[in-house]
Amino acid sequence: MIIERNIAPYIVFSEDPIVRALGKISDNKERIVFCVGQQGHLEGSLSDGDFRRWIVATPDADLQTPAVRAAHRNVASGRFGTPTASLRSAFRPGVTHVPLVDEQHRMVAIAIDRDDELRIGAHAIGPGHPAFLIAEIGNNHQGSIDLARRLVDLAADAGADAVKFQLRDMAALYRGPQGSTAGEDLGAQYTLDLLAKFALDFDRLSVVFDHCRDRGIDVMCTPWDSPSVKALADYGIPALKIASADLTNHALLREAAGYGLPLVLSTGMSREDEIRESAALVRSTGASFALLHCQSTYPAPFKDVNLAYMDRLAQIGQCVVGYSGHERGFHVPIAAVARGAHIVEKHFTLDRSLEGNDHKVSLLPGEFAQMVARIREVEEALGSAAPREVSTGEMMNRVNLAKSLVATRAIATGDTIAATDVTIKSPGRGLQPNVLPQLVGRVSRRDIDEGDFFYDGDLGTAQIDRRTFSFRRPWGLPVRYHDFRSLVRDSNADFVEFHFSYKDLDLDLSQIFPADAAPAPYAFTTHTPDLFSGDFILDLASEDPAIWERSITELQRVVDITRSLRPHFTCAQDPLIVATLGGFTADAHVDPSLRERMYARVAEGLSKVDETGVRLTAQTLPPYPWLMGGQQFHNLFLDARDTAAFAERYDRKLTLDISHSKLAANFAGRPFSEYVDLLGPHTEHLHIVDATGVDGEGVQVADGEVDFAALATQLDQLAPRAGFIPEIWQGHVGGGEGFWVALDRLEAWF
Repeated sequence: MIIERNIAPYIVFSEDPIVRALGKISDNKERIVFCVGQQGHLEGSLSDGDFRRWIVATPDADLQTPAVRAAHRNVASGRFGTPTASLRSAFRPGVTHVPLVDEQHRMVAIAIDRDDELRIGAHAIGPGHPAFLIAEIGNNHQGSIDLARRLVDLAADAGADAVKFQLRDMAALYRGPQGSTAGEDLGAQYTLDLLAKFALDFDRLSVVFDHCRDRGIDVMCTPWDSPSVKALADYGIPALKIASADLTNHALLREAAGYGLPLVLSTGMSREDEIRESAALVRSTGASFALLHCQSTYPAPFKDVNLAYMDRLAQIGQCVVGYSGHERGFHVPIAAVARGAHIVEKHFTLDRSLEGNDHKVSLLPGEFAQMVARIREVEEALGSAAPREVSTGEMMNRVNLAKSLVATRAIATGDTIAATDVTIKSPGRGLQPNVLPQLVGRVSRRDIDEGDFFYDGDLGTAQIDRRTFSFRRPWGLPVRYHDFRSLVRDSNADFVEFHFSYKDLDLDLSQIFPADAAPAPYAFTTHTPDLFSGDFILDLASEDPAIWERSITELQRVVDITRSLRPHFTCAQDPLIVATLGGFTADAHVDPSLRERMYARVAEGLSKVDETGVRLTAQTLPPYPWLMGGQQFHNLFLDARDTAAFAERYDRKLTLDISHSKLAANFAGRPFSEYVDLLGPHTEHLHIVDATGVDGEGVQVADGEVDFAALATQLDQLAPRAGFIPEIWQGHVGGGEGFWVALDRLEAWF
């Protein structure tokens, strides 16, 4: 059972409209909300079923109707503070959420019938959630409130989800008067002496707890005795940690469970029969709990850690499991997460040489931060057991490295394709070799030159071909020198956008545009190469003088070539350049505080470029670009706020790449509409394409996550004259089929 004290996602005011209640039902993913009055008094529950019954009974109803009118008014509730075992009886088929009220019938918590998840403060813990990472401060504060608060701050900065302390009532805990050490064994005497010097009593520790709340980090505490349990529960601690030494202390377990708080129990120093007995006892109380695998030696030898036992521990407890580590380093907790630990607890200190046996097995702040980062990377890498898909980066490399089916002769429309008409060649732009049996014997639907690739359309799948398209704004096609005439043929495109490779910059334009040829009856834009010769990537943000100077030189070359193209096209205004201006890193994103200086460096570099006769725009960028065959990290033109600030401060226009900025919004956890609102007023050009997740770029329109109807409305208001191209990944293959599909779909909104 979960006792959820954060009730905000589960309540609406009774007079709130039903549509707001439905939004909360969708957001909290629990399929229910509770209606409360202005003073918080419980007035009803509204579930999916309640809404369906109401809408059937009142088919002409308005979704602005107050939520309470559709709610179930005779809702069963429980008294907050009732022993969790007693609350079990309130659950029955169809009733999995029981509101808990105080003496005035004000809703203060919810009991949820679930054992596969633990909730501590703001964190849900269990399958499908990030591991809950605890910095165990314990008594490493050396009895100083100031040091304790400093450790809290450092733990929060290092990425800990929670900090944990210990609380003892020495008179209640130890047999001697006021914790006297007389007559104790040497080990116990050492421990008692440390506690006498360094333990914080509840009044002083509560000051530190208050600081945790101010810092926004969850706090836990280990009570070693009955008075400490009560003091922590009365304070409102979000969870209790039971030390390995108390796993067999059934009286303490019962008392702690009786408060309805989540319990995290370490299992060090206990035999399996004792673990089974204690887990059964806690389960019988109805309390939600987790078991931590633990080796209670300081430091623990690696040979004794035995992470494999977590599998057995999960079977014993039938609960969330985790790992409490006392070994040296932080690589074992990372392995524990890979093996299924949903909680990791690791001691935390400023100085391993301080007095006390916890310090020598503690992580320093920088080490804890590294552990957090590596665990989050491992969690990303674990993924899921869903059917395998080809990632965006793999797809790009597949095009470069794989092989395709290629025509061995010129094939005319209506010819039957024979096995001898097909060979296998690199690169992998066309059909993969494994579909050869499906291709042979088909009648060709198009003319295919010798050496041309075969594409999906050649397998007989339905094609959308070029036609006249109608849009409220100028539109164009992304092209290369070798294919722009064939792609724009028989279309009504307003312009083409040349996506340069670094080799294109060295071509003799007279070989592409004969001197006696009339200007093309459409305009053009250009796009800087993503990669230059020698594996060079343009980076005007670089502090390396050689990289910065070459970036200026390469950008100037693009500007000069763009100017030289103008006579070959019908241009009503200066041609536009889409530029990726830099700010990337190879291993991690930079601290956001560094971005302002990086933007200033970009602006300084741009000031050295002669932009006469062109309109240079900065392209918005994704968080994880695919460069040189692998994933890297963009830092600039990523966050909508500092991108808009750059555009305003330096009077720069943007190319808003919808895919890139949608990925950036996903990465930041912000609504994409917010990004469009900020970037739209500075936008002069658009790349319109869909996106998924944080690195799935170039997705076909309407196959990803972008709400194009909402986007079109925003752009009509914010950037009504900006032209666009459909920048679909591999959209040019098959005669541009990907572009025609995108344009066909976009016509409905734009």
